[in-house]
Amino acid sequence: MAAAFEELGVAPELIKAVEELGWTLPTPVQVEAVPLILGGGDVMAAAETGSGKTGAFALPVLQIVHETLQSWARGAAIAANTPMVSCSSSRRCELNAEDRDSFFSIKDGVLCQCRQEKSWGGARATLGAFAGKVYYEAEVQDEGLCRLGWSTLAASYDIGTDRHSFGYGGTGKKSHARRFNTYGEECKQGDVIGCLLDGDQGTLAFSKNGRVFPVAFELPQYLRGQVLYPAICLKNAQMRINFGQEPFRCGPPPGYVGIANASADVTRDAATAVAAAASNSTDRQPLCIVLEPSRCVGCRS
Repeated sequence: MAAAFEELGVAPELIKAVEELGWTLPTPVQVEAVPLILGGGDVMAAAETGSGKTGAFALPVLQIVHETLQSWARGAAIAANTPMVSCSSSRRCELNAEDRDSFFSIKDGVLCQCRQEKSWGGARATLGAFAGKVYYEAEVQDEGLCRLGWSTLAASYDIGTDRHSFGYGGTGKKSHARRFNTYGEECKQGDVIGCLLDGDQGTLAFSKNGRVFPVAFELPQYLRGQVLYPAICLKNAQMRINFGQEPFRCGPPPGYVGIANASADVTRDAATAVAAAASNSTDRQPLCIVLEPSRCVGCRS
């Protein structure tokens, strides 16, 4: 039953721990709350004793703390071995080696590959955006299957198959919550796919070789204002990603900037997203309120 918790975005280490505790399936309150909290949202939950409220909050809290400590340790190691250079307008954005499937390989932060023929492998970037107009692009480097787009930290790496990610694939399909619909055009080796996020209007679109397709998705209310990270998944394929750290081959449309060059006011590093949310907690409203019905023993209708 590990897949049930995996669909909520729970880390493998925690899934193993809950299995050892005998938790076979998440409770209704956990199904609702865990993905939202992992995505950075504030959640209020009301349910009867024994409904799993403690797990609904403890699981994402443990995961967020663990991932944050890992990122801090990794960042400190990089800083200790990196010579000081002058500041640049481009922020560091790359595929996150700590936020990927084990069989999804990353080289130099931008070249990615998955040689599984029966399974999709994916990863997210280290920098996400919640507002403004940002763009990144990816070159298809062979004839395998690819899908790329945007996701929260709570999403599956198989993007477009849950409520927290949106994808566009080389087969000419867009996907969200495991619903695949015809969109754009099929892509082949050498094509460049562009991914556009308009955080102000709450829309997502894609392009092929500089030709921008119509809006693919309007963000649902529960994801408005949430940090969305560039996300890629592959099946027996290879791609090279450009977040704006080098000149684009096709370039973003007017008004858009590479996510690596976007203002710090509209972006969040994966390692600091949770801390940023906490620092603004007094100004934020709950993302949702989860109410579970109680069982009344001996009540008359």
